[in-house]
Amino acid sequence: MSTQSDSVAAVESRMKDGQPLLGIVGLGYVGLPLVVECAEAGLTVLGFDVNEEVAALINRGESHIQDVPADQVARLVEAGRISATTDMSRLRECDAISICVPTPLSKTRDPDVSYILSATTAVAEGLRAGQVVVLESTTYPGTTRELVLPELEKTGLKVGEDFFLCFSPERVDPGNATWQTRNTPKVIGGITEACTRVGTALYERFIDTMVPVSSAEAAELTKILENTFRAVNIGMVNETALIADRLGVDVWEVIEAAATKPFGFMKFTPGPGLGGHCIPVDPHYLAWRMKELNYRTRFIELASEVNGEMPYFVREKVRDALNSVTKPVRGSKILVLGVAYKRDIEDVRESPALDILRLLREDGADLSYHDPYVPSLVHEGLDLESVELTDAALDDSDAVLIVTDHTDTDYARVVERARIVVDTRNVTSSVLPSSRRSQPQGWIVKCEGAAS
Repeated sequence: MSTQSDSVAAVESRMKDGQPLLGIVGLGYVGLPLVVECAEAGLTVLGFDVNEEVAALINRGESHIQDVPADQVARLVEAGRISATTDMSRLRECDAISICVPTPLSKTRDPDVSYILSATTAVAEGLRAGQVVVLESTTYPGTTRELVLPELEKTGLKVGEDFFLCFSPERVDPGNATWQTRNTPKVIGGITEACTRVGTALYERFIDTMVPVSSAEAAELTKILENTFRAVNIGMVNETALIADRLGVDVWEVIEAAATKPFGFMKFTPGPGLGGHCIPVDPHYLAWRMKELNYRTRFIELASEVNGEMPYFVREKVRDALNSVTKPVRGSKILVLGVAYKRDIEDVRESPALDILRLLREDGADLSYHDPYVPSLVHEGLDLESVELTDAALDDSDAVLIVTDHTDTDYARVVERARIVVDTRNVTSSVLPSSRRSQPQGWIVKCEGAAS
């Protein structure tokens, strides 16, 4: 008769050395890169998504994610390593399941875990002995144990014996050519020690460095800490930018000088606000969780407040620049360069450009934008198409506002042709030294016709 340890050892061995079928739920920015890494490691992967078009696209050997080349998907589909479906009943076929679904915030900034719950329900309906389930979606500490586990144990199967449940947070950085899914160290924490062992055995097949921790909660908090650290430090440097602006000091000069210290300082740079799914969102998961425990996360709240003010600060800089040439914002043609949340990607989730465009539209500006990665933009009343960055487009604009510093933009030409340039990323510093800027502290880098 088999013992529990024999059963765990058998599953661990199958994950480590066998040919388990891996199911990945959610084929977006996290799920599809994971699908490809698993398949490249020799595993067979079945992808699940509620969007029929996404599943059909992948089955045709195409990609809807910029960081995943279509020719790579096509090769792996042709080899029989990758297929996709919308039929969640097929989760029962999988030996291991990774859940990579979105975790947005509601309008009241509370966690929306509905996608996690839907995926968990689908997994539970087909859960069988020996399966490994790993939640990768960023969420608040306690989600895996308090929401996912009870749903799976309703089947009568016991965690750590019959099935294995872990949390392993995604660390995807879109557009990063150096750190990708395989070579980025990956944290994992199980509900039980056996869960951690089994989950680690699986992920070591396609991840170079695994970092096991003592519990699912430790893994969940690790992810939140990573992005809260960034949000708080960005908030601090954004506030420094506001201070420097009032002092008439170039904040970027100060940052570069501080960065020469070889210890005790980590360089962060200011900008128009926070963007992307992680940094503006993840800290709020922790803040929400701690409210339940009657604890106020003051650093998170303050950083969120400061970062949330940056689009308003940018609007003021545009107003200042136009006022200096006796033009109102209303009716002025403003060309925004870059609407993605960071350079060289197509992702506009939580992009500060969305708030900036909204604020300028409220002021009555005649808006247009150029972004080679975002051909169209439809968001809360905005319905715009990217324009070509021609000399005529620059000449015709009353002001050019640089929000996202894509590397394929000719900023020297922008500075040369445009009458007013407001630069929120300091990307023009290489083509226009501070001594020639309209304001020594940056931001408004060119203002042709302004009173001296």
